[in-house]
Amino acid sequence: MFSYSWDLAENGVANTVDEFKKIGINSVTLASSYHAGKFLRPKSAINKVYFPEDGTVYFKSDASKYGDIKPIPNSIYGDGEVLRELTETNGLSVSAWLVLLHNTPLGTRHQDSAVQNAFGDPYIYALCPSAPAARAYAIGLCRDVTESYKVNGISIESIGFPPYEHGYHHEMSFVKPNKWLSQNLGLCFCKYCVAGAEKMGVDAKGLKARVAKNIHDYFEGDIDLQGDMAEALWLADVASDPDLRKFLDFRSTVVTSLAKEIRQSVRKEVEVAIIPSVARPTGGAWYEGTDLKAIAETTGVIEACFYEPATDRIKADLADIKLRTNNLGRIKGVLRPAYPDLTSESAVIDAVSALWNGGVKDIGFYNYGHIRSQSLNWIGKALALVNKK
Repeated sequence: MFSYSWDLAENGVANTVDEFKKIGINSVTLASSYHAGKFLRPKSAINKVYFPEDGTVYFKSDASKYGDIKPIPNSIYGDGEVLRELTETNGLSVSAWLVLLHNTPLGTRHQDSAVQNAFGDPYIYALCPSAPAARAYAIGLCRDVTESYKVNGISIESIGFPPYEHGYHHEMSFVKPNKWLSQNLGLCFCKYCVAGAEKMGVDAKGLKARVAKNIHDYFEGDIDLQGDMAEALWLADVASDPDLRKFLDFRSTVVTSLAKEIRQSVRKEVEVAIIPSVARPTGGAWYEGTDLKAIAETTGVIEACFYEPATDRIKADLADIKLRTNNLGRIKGVLRPAYPDLTSESAVIDAVSALWNGGVKDIGFYNYGHIRSQSLNWIGKALALVNKK
């Protein structure tokens, strides 16, 4: 069960764990580094709507393990007592869920290490995985929590390059969005990406200028690309522009190498799972620099979010992940047993069965604080059925 410290603290860790065990949950993935949000909490007796502190960590961090960029402790749960109590609970596996580079406070403070578009505008909500200080922070975060707490694993989110739409408060645009525009706006041309790509033989400076001109000309024009046209034009650019193709390949080497450094930096017995993408289906992770096969080879675990409303789509996504990884490593699956995905008991049972029958035995549910009590009942019934098989 994916969970937040504030939910477990309110209900009591022991009480919540008992609740989990009754429905067949034997593992908790606790948000240990997380971003801001406006969260509706149906089961809460205190705050039905909760606003967590942005970009903070929920464990007692050690500043000596970091470079220029250091974690921001959460003012309420930064002592890590919820995480520690979980790790001391018998019969329970615990993973630290780490949002690495999607961090507005740190991006604001360290704009030199933030993603920058073709115009040089920093995206302050995202540290760039090419930036040395950002990489040191990401590695330090993983080392810190695994050395200080007896966690069985870490689930790593936002290790790569974010898409343009993902990540900031009250986003505003009076230009109709489309895939071509978003993909171009999402390309990072910070000095570290440009230098790294140039070393790989990419004319990154020329590509940066070309992308900036194309976006500028589009803004100056009077056409709006429709969805299917925009996607086709973006794919045509990838197919016809060698530097763009090589630049995207370069991004994959950046993310894969960071995952490798993290794997080498944490305790050997700690499982390192990569949540590859915010894209649906999971195969779209390539744009963010996540090469599924390379990640499976590097860390051994892909933790895919099967956020779909129908079982046939879940099966298709799973089949595609297996194809892209060549069945290397292990796949963990995450489901949302509630709106907007699985909105009935039968839907949850079908989805859990589809993953189980497809060889995915590690199934997570997102998220304890967000879902209603009926969703917990659905999870229990689904797990009871697959455990009989």
